[in-house]
Amino acid sequence: MNKLKYFIFAFLSFSCNKNAETTKPAIENITESVYASGIIKTKNQYQVFSTVSGNINKIFVTENDSVKAGSPLMIISDETSRLNLRNADLASDYADLNANREKLIDFKNNIALAQSKCSNDSLLYIRQQNLWNQNIGTRFELEQKELACQNSKTALQSAKIKYNDLLKQLELNDAQSKNNLAISRFKENDLTIKSEIDGKVYSLNKKRGEMVNPQTPLAIIGDATHFLLELQIDEYDIVKIKLGQKVLVTMDSYKGRIFEAAISKIDPLMDAHRKSFLVEAEFITQPPVLYPNLTVEANIIIATKENALTIPRNYLVDDSLVLIAKDKTKAVTTGLKDYQKVEIIKGLTDNDIIYKPQQ
Repeated sequence: MNKLKYFIFAFLSFSCNKNAETTKPAIENITESVYASGIIKTKNQYQVFSTVSGNINKIFVTENDSVKAGSPLMIISDETSRLNLRNADLASDYADLNANREKLIDFKNNIALAQSKCSNDSLLYIRQQNLWNQNIGTRFELEQKELACQNSKTALQSAKIKYNDLLKQLELNDAQSKNNLAISRFKENDLTIKSEIDGKVYSLNKKRGEMVNPQTPLAIIGDATHFLLELQIDEYDIVKIKLGQKVLVTMDSYKGRIFEAAISKIDPLMDAHRKSFLVEAEFITQPPVLYPNLTVEANIIIATKENALTIPRNYLVDDSLVLIAKDKTKAVTTGLKDYQKVEIIKGLTDNDIIYKPQQ
């Protein structure tokens, strides 16, 4: 019985060894890359918003139209803004400095009268003083002339102060009213929504007559000829990504073709919900026809090496061991990795035979 068991065990061991898959390390080129998925966006693509609330009174463009920077897209009707502009215009006219010149002339006339009275009272005081020096007149008359002279000087000074105060107030009112008018005109100008770039209208989200507010996206505009890739990079891979790295891009719209791009921007803030970073890449060889939001798959080239010693990744055990016999392992040092193979830096030669681990 024991002999029978030994025979069965030996037969199974022989069969397993016989059927075990083996391979030899190969010398070939290897490229390590990071996988990313994403979408196509136009360069300078942005959502159009209004800074005011109101109804869409007129729309000047349709989807697929080309637009220039500063060209009008639509007009928002806002009665409150229109009335505020009218009030500001009226207030500006009323407070205009030139419209209040008569008040200044009136106060200047008061200064002239005060100046004349002050000069006259001063002259009378001097005459009375001369008479007093000649023992003519009374002290009371001298004191009255002196008091009148002092009152005239005070009145003249007061008239000048009132004039200067009026001038400052009128200048302030004029400047404030003009500022308020400029603000109202600026807000009125905001009722005309304009394109910020030379580009193309890719989407119109509202129709004429609809109500909008500053939180309502009205349209999407972007560059008509230049596109970029918006890629999501896992947080575990972001430290490997650097500006300028080459990107190999595939799209369902161009099956069987690979396009090249290069990393142009790395967003430093992680999306806490997705646990990923946003990375942008610009095409080196751009497809002839593209549309925003087309999906893409990309491989970002981290490193390449020629004539590297490689083995299939599924022959590696725990990332650091290989089977050199069915039940014997050997430690190896690995280098670059791609989806199918891994570089062996130390531990094997191209003459060694290794076994595939049993699943």
